[in-house]
Amino acid sequence: MTDLPILSLAIWVPILAGILVLLTGDDRRAELARWIALAGSLLAFAVTVPLYTGFDFAYAGFQFEEGWNWIPAFNIHYHLGVDGFAVPLILLTSFTTILVVIAGWEVIEKRVAQYMAAFLIMSGLMIGVFSALDAILYYVFWEAMLIPMFLVIGIWGGPNRVYATIKFFLYTLLGSLLMLVAFIYLFYQTNSFEISDYYRVPLAMPVQIAIFMAFFAAFAVKIPMWPVHTWLPDAHVEAPTGGSVVLAAIALKLGGYSFLRFAMPIAPDAAHALTGMMITLSLIAVVYIALVALVQQDMKKLIAYSSISHMGFVTLGFFLFNQLGVDGAMMQMVSHGFISSAMFLSVGVLYDRVHSRQIADYGGVVNHMPKFAAFAVLFAMANAGLPGTSGFVGEFMVILAALQQNFWYAFLAATTLIFGAAYTLWMVKRVFFGAVVHKHVAKLQDLNQRELLIMLILAVLVIGVGVYPKVITDITQVTSQGFLEHMAQSKLPVN
Repeated sequence: MTDLPILSLAIWVPILAGILVLLTGDDRRAELARWIALAGSLLAFAVTVPLYTGFDFAYAGFQFEEGWNWIPAFNIHYHLGVDGFAVPLILLTSFTTILVVIAGWEVIEKRVAQYMAAFLIMSGLMIGVFSALDAILYYVFWEAMLIPMFLVIGIWGGPNRVYATIKFFLYTLLGSLLMLVAFIYLFYQTNSFEISDYYRVPLAMPVQIAIFMAFFAAFAVKIPMWPVHTWLPDAHVEAPTGGSVVLAAIALKLGGYSFLRFAMPIAPDAAHALTGMMITLSLIAVVYIALVALVQQDMKKLIAYSSISHMGFVTLGFFLFNQLGVDGAMMQMVSHGFISSAMFLSVGVLYDRVHSRQIADYGGVVNHMPKFAAFAVLFAMANAGLPGTSGFVGEFMVILAALQQNFWYAFLAATTLIFGAAYTLWMVKRVFFGAVVHKHVAKLQDLNQRELLIMLILAVLVIGVGVYPKVITDITQVTSQGFLEHMAQSKLPVN
């Protein structure tokens, strides 16, 4: 491993690039802002690549650690480190930022610098969440990333953007406050905000359950789990395309990752005791929310509900407490990042031309946009779990893991292969195939070079990870083994 502070670079390069973009000023220098944003996002991705190339695949602990005293009076440190759970999500974050910058290149015409800067700064803050090993540092990054997302939806969003932003902010903030209470309690037990110290402190079962539920309030909203999911479809519908991409591809993963980093290892006995509740909520998301997706008329809303259903596999995999389930859940998070990005960008391509997300306003798109239709149908099939795509691998691993635990868990989880195909094919049939019945569809032009580049990159990733998932499972495997060994050890106080 290199001596460079790679994690600090991964966090602060995009933030500083975002500040530099802001300094370009108003829209008279919009072209300069775009090029600085692109250069900054490419550099930000480049500095995260050594996290993968220099990673020790045989070591389960934290790597690339950095640490300095931050607020000594309260024993708070600037402490960073990553394991096999964090690295794939950091790479996903920095890579997705590049796509968002390219996707907004011509589409965003007003406040260009502010738009690009918001995503760069948000990228650095989310990488901070994945890297922080001090609870307060984590909490600062966790809360700070809400601000640029709030602005993205509130400024560049749709007609009901104010309602959507306030709902998004209140849901996430209220859950986060309970998480902060849990951190303060743990500080008084350990005189530390170091996450590793929290893993070792013995806690009585009632205390563990209280702490687990405090964390649950924050992380379940972020994923989001049923029944605290209602903010997500509203946020997606009102958000610009870039906002929807980052929400689905990365922001939801913050909740899943945080279950692995905080709720489960700090309160392992409570996690085991509440397994039934977590699996039930996960399966409700998989089955019920898929049925809700089936009746949507707005493409963005359909994909938003689809995201909630697919993220149900993540929490299901975690709480099966076997390696196939945990590795499958991690695979699902990465895969969903690619597929949801592709799906929302596909909707964005149509919206930029027609300014409608309603399925009824389309039909026969393939006749005038054959290249785009080919990519969009590929991504839709990946979303439905087509073998050979990344969407199949994670779900299949979690279903197999569920089968080892309980046939009915696996049976209910496997219904996604039916319902997912149903709502996806329903949308594909009505949007892309059939006769052209609307004049605006007859005037559609196929992908330009910028859009084609984005679609090609995502298609390669979706198929590549689907054919060779080892690139993800190799990095998560040893970490998941160590995680499960920790979860098997009780932390109840010894009398």
